Amino acid sequence: MKVEIRECRLSDCNDIYELNKNEMGYDYPCEDTYKKLIKLIKSKSDKIFVAVSDNKTIGYIHINDYESIYAPPMKNIMGIAVAEKYKRQGIGRKLMNEAENWAKDTGAYAIRLVSGAERKGAHEFYYSCGFEKTKEQLNLKKKLHQDPQ
Repeated sequence: MKVEIRECRLSDCNDIYELNKNEMGYDYPCEDTYKKLIKLIKSKSDKIFVAVSDNKTIGYIHINDYESIYAPPMKNIMGIAVAEKYKRQGIGRKLMNEAENWAKDTGAYAIRLVSGAERKGAHEFYYSCGFEKTKEQLNLKKKLHQDPQ
């Protein structure tokens, strides 16, 4: 199977919506995903790479700047997903490599990510890519508005 890794295009929207829903459990509306992609594709601090096979987007990684006043510049992986039937074929690693190359090219000191405690398979993948556990955290959120749906 031939897989191309390239930067995201708006035409990838429907497939990204499906990946978010099916692989990550986020049923965020497709039309809102499209609006977000318009903004993120133009952003200099965000990068989205996709894995494409037979004209279908089968995976993606979203990485962006992580600036703080307590550490050198880093990048933050916001999400990585590969369609179930394509997992364990090196696609996630190819996406991760592309993200790492962008991070290096833009002077990042490191890449960070957070992952749900229950996602043991994902953790194994991250460790195999060279990530190290640095600390345990509690992820908190305070809604400021009602959900748009």
